[in-house]
Amino acid sequence: MSRAVRTLPPGVVLDGELIVLQRGRTNFALLQRRITAGRGLLGLVRECPAHYVLFDLLAGAGGEVILDLPLSERRARLERLLLDAPPQLTLTPQTADMRQVSDWLIHWTVATGIEGVVTKRLTGAYEPGRRGWWKYRTQITTEAIVGGVTSSLRSPGTALLGRYDRRGRLRYTGRTHPLSAEQRAELGGLLSPLRPLQRRGGAVVHPWPEPLPASWSGQLDRPEPLRYVQVEPTVVVEIEADVAFEHARWRHRARYSRVRPDVSVFNVPLLLGEEEGYFGET
Repeated sequence: MSRAVRTLPPGVVLDGELIVLQRGRTNFALLQRRITAGRGLLGLVRECPAHYVLFDLLAGAGGEVILDLPLSERRARLERLLLDAPPQLTLTPQTADMRQVSDWLIHWTVATGIEGVVTKRLTGAYEPGRRGWWKYRTQITTEAIVGGVTSSLRSPGTALLGRYDRRGRLRYTGRTHPLSAEQRAELGGLLSPLRPLQRRGGAVVHPWPEPLPASWSGQLDRPEPLRYVQVEPTVVVEIEADVAFEHARWRHRARYSRVRPDVSVFNVPLLLGEEEGYFGET
């Protein structure tokens, strides 16, 4: 990637984002792995090369600052700058056609893992330190099974979500945002403690470890294991989630909507194979 950037004129300042693609989908986890790859970094770079998706041009050749120019002109300069650039430098698509935006939200988000679209004013200047844009994520409404909660059984702080895979295993798929007082009361009144089924050694059977490993639950700012209360996986809840998921888990927290007593855990959409990395919907 550094070689690709060095093909541009000296003094150029770009605004963009690094991505790694796997089978045509963005994979944030593969990008994160570079942080801890150590001696394996070069091999990871060769195996999973990154692309720099460019949003804006802040300074042109020779360091000419163009922040005060309208976005439309900065965009035109950026397009000219990238005419002969290596393929690792990718210009993000842009349109003023709402039909095209609708197509991106409906089809691109599912096919490529892109979270949504960003809107900016074509006449707007670039204002450092000020968010002069708006992001719209594609949201889905779906169901998941509660396999655990944080805080306490009767007053859960967040719900830990799961889905069955094709082998009949309940897999951890994500966590909700903090629940409101009303949601705590609703969910807490339906949860049951884990029944002490016995196996060799007298251990209680639950499909997930406790605490939840940091690699499952942690974010970059809080990479520690998560303590939680294991529950009988019999309660189905309706959630709102975005389309960003990796390793068969939602990358961002889901929003809890309500309990679904009318839905059996076996009617919740299946979690398809880990190699596909997507959720089946009925």
